[in-house]
Amino acid sequence: MRLGHSSTRYAGFRISTLTLAIVASTGVLAEEPLVLEHVEVVGQAVSIDKALKEQRSSDNVESVVHADGIGQLPDDNAAEALQRIPGLSVERDQGEGRFVSVRGIGPDLNSVTINGTLVPSPESDRRAVALDVLPSELVQSLTVVKSLTPDMDANSLGGTVEVESLSAFDHDGLFYTGSAEGSYDDNTEQTSPKFSGAISDRFSLGDGIDNFGVAAALSWQERDFGSDNVETGGAWNFDNGTRLEELEQRNYAITRERTGFGLNFDYKPDDLSSYYLRTLYSRYKDTETRNAAGIEFADAQLPGESGDAEGYRELKSRTETQEVQSYVLGGERMLGLWTIGTQAGFSRSSEDSPEGIAGATFEGNDDFADAGFSNTKKPHLNIDSAFYDPNNFTLSEVEWEKQKTTDTEKNIKLDLARDYDLSGYASQVKFGGKLSRREKDNDLEAWKYEDLGDVGLSDADLNLGQFTKGSVDYGLGRFGPGISDKAIERLLGGLNRDDFYNEEESRVNDFEMSEDINAAYLMNSLDIDDWRFIAGVRYEGTEFEAKGSGIRDGVFEDTKSDTRYEHWLPGLHARYQLNPSTQLRAAWTNTVVRPTFGQLAPGFVIDGDEASFGNPELDPLESMNLDFGIEHYMGRAGVVSAFVFYKDIDSFVYNTDLGGTGIWADFAEANTFANGESAELYGLELAYSQKFDWLPAPWNGLLVGANATFSRSDAKIEGQGQSRSIDLPNQSDTVGNLMLGWEDDTLSLRLSANYKSSYLAEVAAIDDKAHDLYADEQLFVDFSAGYFLTPALQLTFQAQNLTDESYYVYSGRRDFNAQYEEYGPTYKLGLTFTHF
Repeated sequence: MRLGHSSTRYAGFRISTLTLAIVASTGVLAEEPLVLEHVEVVGQAVSIDKALKEQRSSDNVESVVHADGIGQLPDDNAAEALQRIPGLSVERDQGEGRFVSVRGIGPDLNSVTINGTLVPSPESDRRAVALDVLPSELVQSLTVVKSLTPDMDANSLGGTVEVESLSAFDHDGLFYTGSAEGSYDDNTEQTSPKFSGAISDRFSLGDGIDNFGVAAALSWQERDFGSDNVETGGAWNFDNGTRLEELEQRNYAITRERTGFGLNFDYKPDDLSSYYLRTLYSRYKDTETRNAAGIEFADAQLPGESGDAEGYRELKSRTETQEVQSYVLGGERMLGLWTIGTQAGFSRSSEDSPEGIAGATFEGNDDFADAGFSNTKKPHLNIDSAFYDPNNFTLSEVEWEKQKTTDTEKNIKLDLARDYDLSGYASQVKFGGKLSRREKDNDLEAWKYEDLGDVGLSDADLNLGQFTKGSVDYGLGRFGPGISDKAIERLLGGLNRDDFYNEEESRVNDFEMSEDINAAYLMNSLDIDDWRFIAGVRYEGTEFEAKGSGIRDGVFEDTKSDTRYEHWLPGLHARYQLNPSTQLRAAWTNTVVRPTFGQLAPGFVIDGDEASFGNPELDPLESMNLDFGIEHYMGRAGVVSAFVFYKDIDSFVYNTDLGGTGIWADFAEANTFANGESAELYGLELAYSQKFDWLPAPWNGLLVGANATFSRSDAKIEGQGQSRSIDLPNQSDTVGNLMLGWEDDTLSLRLSANYKSSYLAEVAAIDDKAHDLYADEQLFVDFSAGYFLTPALQLTFQAQNLTDESYYVYSGRRDFNAQYEEYGPTYKLGLTFTHF
């Protein structure tokens, strides 16, 4: 990057996540940026250097993404910023990145921390944290640690995502920035606003100079968007040709509001001590309306055939608010050769769904004739015109629900380290402990309004024609009328809700779970010439308790489970400097992850010879991990690296049917979760990045980056006296990124592509491999540009999903739909003002 005149202060270009992430995977040291008196230049290379310094000195295999000079991550939320790091892929919801998978390990088996404290999950059945809850403006850096040292929580199989919020010591003196953005969703033709800002400054307390810092950030966005969907749920009959049993069309209309706020304090009274208070609050509110129109064929059909079918229309209308709040108080003090660190953390996540329509179903009064479909991948419904007449449908039932989930994590830890000399070599012993207390509870209240004719409502009162509000704008074919949620609410308001209370649904889904973890560790680091070694062991003792209710043939029973287990987790890390440009890394680690709360749920339903239940007695997942890699850097922002990894996983969890076996021998089905014996995952990560600043202008502004991860897995599942091998769910064999960028003092351009191959999304019955569900490969292409109108004012443009990539899930073979959903591209235009 060219330096400006000595009297000019340039705000930073928007960082290229792909380039940074590729470089970040290598952990090498870049050259120090040239600093001239009275000159402040912030650009991509400077931001990359910050990440490289952290990673080169790290004792872990890790990757870092930094906010750029104007306090912005390069993508709208933390999940999308991470997706371009080698070995990472993103699960999307309505086209937006949400959950992060690391090296093929599903999101529930990785952990997320904010400023050093664990982030609990707001969803009732998951451990995974949806990172789109965190607006990018509140994040200073993101680190993905792929090999854990003994002083870290051992609760991740793939990696730990560490989120650091902004600090006043990230900038010299007063810093503030503000942004305004408008986006356009091509699928719904809706426009949406976004505003964000950050400010920080340092102050002098006592005899110190600029030793106290305050930083704050605020972000607000309201986005109107939607998607079109057609799905079969995998309802294919493969016995006599390939015939379809049912299909459903869906239209989603969503308003998503994000609000985030962070306020942080730092105090450094001298060179030997530092203290901090980190706070973060994020609120994520979804208002969703889903219209559905579906059919069930009287006889399963081939494409092009026609016959009778039952039809229905359905509405779901709900508001869901997720909140994440985190408070971390800590400090560090050096006392001679000793360093003492303490930290106390409190985090709470919640999901609140006030009363709303979980499902309102209108059934066809008679069968519809001449019903059929074409295209097995994206089924198109062909049916008699009577299907689109609302007067041919009658309200059959309404499911009305409210739900509140709360997940709280409290922890306190102490770390002590002492530097010493071991036979002339620098060494450090470090030990400490951590107490964690986690509580998760779920409260669901449900009502089921059915047999409405028995409470005095006539067929005319329940006719769909009384509840419509115009035609649905559906891009995959003809849909017909939409359903008014307000009209349904008015109808229910005239009924006695106590008559429709669903006690079974309400009680079986309620639970209280607690997870207490006591941990301690001992580790030692040793530097011998060009070698650095870290050896140690971590102990974690866990006590888990679950309380809930079940129902057995109409009779409720209280349930309680209490389990205890201990783990000793040794680890060894080594780093060798081959030459000033090249280093080797190796790590042997052991980790343990608890099953998801949905898998551990204490509730059960037993009805005759059918049963479904969670399994609070599940063993935790254990993994032995090996990592080997080589990193070579080529000047500033030029890197090539290769890593191989291997994971041997014991007691992985899968869904199974125990019907016909053991104590369930007399049951036709008994659906639950079980531990598998072992699974293996291994792979190769390759990364390359280069800035061609030695070329003549304009080619000296060119940036190129690429990375790819190739992995394989093998797991064995059992049930009903049978067994078979599967891939690990959510594991893509190939994940890759490619970026082409260009920048000078005023203009920055980036074209990036993100690819993920197909993966196993859901396992069918043990004897029904043909109905396993797979998510198809995806290729997302994005473009971004930034232009400085003045040294402090930047105009930005982004185009996301230029390839109009869809989400496609198939049943067994790629030709047979389980779900198809498309979103369209999104375009954004914004202004950012920054003062350094």
